[in-house]
Amino acid sequence: MNYDGIVIGGGPAGMFAAITAARKGQKVLLLERNQRLGKKLLITGKGRCNVTNDCDGQEVLKNVPRNGRFLYSALTAFPPKSTMDFFEKNGCPLKTERGNRVFPVSDQAGSILDCLKTQLDKSGVTVKTHRVTEILHDEQGITGVQTEHQTFFAKWVILATGGLSYPTTGSTGGGYAMAQRLGHTVIAPEGSLVPLETEGEDCQQMQGLSLRNVGVKLVNEKNKVLYKDFGELLFTHFGISGPTVLSASAHLKGKCRIVLDLKPALEENKLDSRILRDLEMYQNRSMENALTDLLPRSMIPVILRRCGIDAAMQANSLTKQLRRALVQELKAFSVSVVGKRPVAEAIVTSGGIKVSEIDPKTMESKKIPGLYFAGEIIDCDAYTGGFNLQIAWATAYVAGMHAASCGVCESAH
Repeated sequence: MNYDGIVIGGGPAGMFAAITAARKGQKVLLLERNQRLGKKLLITGKGRCNVTNDCDGQEVLKNVPRNGRFLYSALTAFPPKSTMDFFEKNGCPLKTERGNRVFPVSDQAGSILDCLKTQLDKSGVTVKTHRVTEILHDEQGITGVQTEHQTFFAKWVILATGGLSYPTTGSTGGGYAMAQRLGHTVIAPEGSLVPLETEGEDCQQMQGLSLRNVGVKLVNEKNKVLYKDFGELLFTHFGISGPTVLSASAHLKGKCRIVLDLKPALEENKLDSRILRDLEMYQNRSMENALTDLLPRSMIPVILRRCGIDAAMQANSLTKQLRRALVQELKAFSVSVVGKRPVAEAIVTSGGIKVSEIDPKTMESKKIPGLYFAGEIIDCDAYTGGFNLQIAWATAYVAGMHAASCGVCESAH
């Protein structure tokens, strides 16, 4: 079975790379181990698919905490505007929401997947359900792939098997092993954009409480701020989650703590005045009932205990010293981070094929002519907001274009 090229992996990057190469006249085979394409794509953006971010390539790079420079050429060649044009011109209207996040108008990830599947079909890509066991090559470069049941021959291969996050969708890390057997280095994969486990029981006692407009800082042992953000946060049975925490997790190194500003709109003196006003208004209530205008009900016992304030104490008995402790707690609610949740719970994987072994202008392997990489398998990851999918589209486009133009033929001979 002869093809010009083979794409391994039927996720966003794999599908897009196959479409790109096929549109350049290549006879392309797309191999996916699952019975259906794009399983992981269907659960992105809580099933709505945050397809990209409506910004320029430079802005995307600002949202890539590591190895951003490697992506410069890809994001110049295929910026978010190109992503939006592709879907809109191919029958999938998009809309832009808060934070420049771009979604299909339908609010269904299935619309993005349907669009990609239609374009695979229109561009003549052959799709087969096969699990690839080996990438075949000789001293001149790629020769094809071996699956569990069959050998397929081709002059180039794009490896787009994803990372380790959401293994039920087929992201099992098989691509890493194939690349390693070809001499590539794999930076140990771990979860990025992943919830954090915390010490003690305070977060657990507020399980299910969601906060908006919270200041979030990730601070290390030396009190250095590694990351700061503002937005939503969720307390869980293991610790903390939510968009701000997921982005902070990409910077977690060694022993750290998360410090929350629960009232970022109020400076300390204004917050103190606000608390005084509430205490006067509810002077005959217990402290537990005097703070209900200021804080969510499930948070009050935790805050009071941390400040050493008896929940049953009458509001008009609170000393200036205890009130000061309350202000400080609300402006710097600190929890120690024990670690990340397992990589299986991560939105994306940090780690993967070492970027110094890939040509950033073509996504071609520097070790094996005719081997290309696209998407999450590469050691690049970004914050939430559509940036990770934009990396997938951009690297897939570059890999597909360069594989199709058969730079392989020149580099192999």
